[in-house]
Amino acid sequence: MYPYHNKIKQRIKNNELKAYEYVDEYKSISPCLLLHFTTEPKIRPIREHRLKEYEEIINKLTKK
Repeated sequence: MYPYHNKIKQRIKNNELKAYEYVDEYKSISPCLLLHFTTEPKIRPIREHRLKEYEEIINKLTKK
């Protein structure tokens, strides 16, 4: 199985994250946090049950 979240977190650490947004629905994932990256795959959706985890990561980035 593809280590989806581990790979995303590594990409964030590598400064590949360029933006993020909350959307009501993305490809039948509702609600959803969309992470936009500078490299492929450009968009990665995060499901609701993982939002808090990613919000903490994003908050740490914005405080730097």
